[in-house]
Amino acid sequence: MWRNKPYLCALGQGGVTFDKREGDGSSPIGHWPLVSVYYRPDRVTRPNTRLPVRALLPSDGWCDDQSHASYNQLIQRPFPGTYEPLWRNDDVYNLIIILDYNNDPVVPGRGSAIFIHLARPDFAPTQGCVALKLKDLSTILIECSTETSLVIHPVPQPAASPQK
Repeated sequence: MWRNKPYLCALGQGGVTFDKREGDGSSPIGHWPLVSVYYRPDRVTRPNTRLPVRALLPSDGWCDDQSHASYNQLIQRPFPGTYEPLWRNDDVYNLIIILDYNNDPVVPGRGSAIFIHLARPDFAPTQGCVALKLKDLSTILIECSTETSLVIHPVPQPAASPQK
C-alpha cells in the first residue's frame, strides 16, 4: 500500500519472517529505509526520484558470501567470493531499490541482497525481496527519499475453526 492505494507485489517464496537467514527465501519483517536506486540504462530510463540514483554496470554484483568481508555489499566482478549478478538476462533487476537491511552492522548469515525490484510477469515469488510492476514502482519512486521506508508486515494467520 502506498498513499492508501494497494499495489500488487511478490514476496519471498518462504513467506515473511522475523528471523531472516541467508538462503531461506523469506522476506524480512520490519521497517527498512530506502537507501538508493540502481537501474539498467540500456533497458529503462533513469527513474524520477529523490533517492540517490546510479546506473548499473555489467560488472556489478552483490556479495552473498557469508565468509567474505564484502558480505551484503555491492561488489565488482570478477570477484573471489559468491555473489548475485545485478546485470541479468531477465528484467527483474532493471530497476532495484537498495534497502537498509542488514547494513549497520552487517551480520553474516542474516540475509543479503534484500531489494525492491521488478516482478516477473506472473508475480512469481522472490528469493526474499519485494517485487512490483515497473509502472507501479516508477510511480511510487517519484515521492520517495531517504526518509521513506518499506514496511513488511507479519501475515495474519486465519483463525482456527472451532472443533466440534
